[in-house]
Amino acid sequence: MVIDLGMNWENFYRDNIVAYIKSLQTNPFELVTLILDLSIVCFLIYCFLKVVKGSRAWQLIKGIVLLIIATGLSGLLNLKILNWILTGIMNLGVIAIIVIFQPELRRALEQLGTNKLGKFFGIDKDLATKTKEDIYKIVIAATELAKTKTGALIVIERDIKIQDIIATGIPMDAEVSPQLLVNIFVPKTPLHDGAVVISGNKIAAAACVLPLADDKDIAKELGTRHRAAIGVSKESDSIVVVVSEETGKISVAKDGTLIADVREDVLKKILISNIVTKRFAVEKKERRNKLKELREKLKKDKNTAKEEKDKKEEK
Repeated sequence: MVIDLGMNWENFYRDNIVAYIKSLQTNPFELVTLILDLSIVCFLIYCFLKVVKGSRAWQLIKGIVLLIIATGLSGLLNLKILNWILTGIMNLGVIAIIVIFQPELRRALEQLGTNKLGKFFGIDKDLATKTKEDIYKIVIAATELAKTKTGALIVIERDIKIQDIIATGIPMDAEVSPQLLVNIFVPKTPLHDGAVVISGNKIAAAACVLPLADDKDIAKELGTRHRAAIGVSKESDSIVVVVSEETGKISVAKDGTLIADVREDVLKKILISNIVTKRFAVEKKERRNKLKELREKLKKDKNTAKEEKDKKEEK
């Protein structure tokens, strides 16, 4: 006799699934709770997979899934000995899962007991806050590079995408950090010659090639790095932070113009004003306008429905 997965599926189907369908027929409201229940379970599974993905546990999960499939197939194919062995392993599955996933379970419980609950459920900081923090990191990196007179070119992409420029460099897709930015521009390293492009709150690529500005009114004393910064800021709405290798001074290229020799506090204000304040203020205004339009439409539809009702009553 083939050993099953430790459960009488016929009884389970009759006592649970069939009984639940009958209860839905008598009380349709339970369908709402069923949808809510399934949504919560699916969300928790998604969060769990998101936590373990990329870790050693991810490989173990795939092994467990294969084990479950193999156990089911051995039962269907009447492979008695193999099914007996696999079922025995499955019976110890709960204890094995606790032992195997002990580090992940501990980390999840720690996050549930701290203020990292939002992060555990995938609710990260809002985009404006994250962008502002990235700007602070860029300013710190530029200041450190200026102290050592290390040349640097940091392009911050805004609304106009510069994927063609990103494609000329080495892909990175890394979190923005002052240490990484400083390290990229260390002289005689493979990535120091070229520009870093920050796109979507990530360091998209390094050693990127930028178009040079060829305007005759650009000062002759400006080097290739500054001309490249002006060039890309003219072709797109990107903002470029430049650190001079000769003087150690910081400049900002915006809309085809160069703001030279800016202090740390001024650099921070320029970046926040042009990248955070303007962008998110416009988006907030657009959301308010859309909400206002929706309310007016609903009010208009309500009035129209009322008028039609009054006309029918008069007839």
